[in-house]
Amino acid sequence: MPGSPTARLRVGQSAEGAPWILKLCFLHLGAREWHGRARGTHSMSGLATPDSNQEKKRTLLQFLSDHFHDVQTLREYLLQKQISKVNMENRSYRKIQERYGPYITGAHFILKQGGAVKFQGRDWIRPNDRGHSIAELQKVPVEAVDASGCAINYQGLSNLLPLKELRSLSLQRCPNLDDWCLSRLYLLAGSLQELSLAGCPRISERGLACLHHLQNLRRLDISDLPAVSHPGLTQILVEEMLPHCEVLGVDWAKSLKLGPDDQPPDTSSPLSS
Repeated sequence: MPGSPTARLRVGQSAEGAPWILKLCFLHLGAREWHGRARGTHSMSGLATPDSNQEKKRTLLQFLSDHFHDVQTLREYLLQKQISKVNMENRSYRKIQERYGPYITGAHFILKQGGAVKFQGRDWIRPNDRGHSIAELQKVPVEAVDASGCAINYQGLSNLLPLKELRSLSLQRCPNLDDWCLSRLYLLAGSLQELSLAGCPRISERGLACLHHLQNLRRLDISDLPAVSHPGLTQILVEEMLPHCEVLGVDWAKSLKLGPDDQPPDTSSPLSS
């Protein structure tokens, strides 16, 4: 029937056709409510029976059908939840900024993201380090940040841009870093000497063109950027744009610099021997 729970869910026309969607909803949405509804079933017997398992399955399916009319609605909801989570992780720490200043604020933000920070003259501090209190480093500048794999986005960069003594910044494999983010890095042009963007999936040639402000850069890693359509040519242009900087990603430009007779043999083929 069109109004039945199974029809409204529309996942392969049956509950058995969507085990993955049931698991997702149980983990992200319905744990508390579903447990509340199923508590009566658990109280009837200390041992799980086939009938009780079927009842729990129908209860969860009913919960899903009450809240979502189709899979697309569910996907949009989960996506919105993920976006909200990322935005929360990239919020501005105004109270910390007002009390402790920019160095502690930037360090706190990176450590909360799962990255690492290095204050001038100190060892690296990581989230799992114990016995470190960054509050006592209020007047010590942050000179290096390793945010590899962190969920930093355009908004979250606001916590790092006041670090005017920052010399090294690693943003490699950051999934939310895009071209708009790179357009803000000019605020670090006075101090930044090392920058890694390797493996960032959303960075293209447009974003790399914004790096022309960073004339103090001495090392730049732009390897493995899938959104860059012409990597070899892009690297050559970046090298011309930043003449005093070592640009990593040589493998990209190798095919452009080698002539037809200089190409390495294909060792995967038995004919190459």
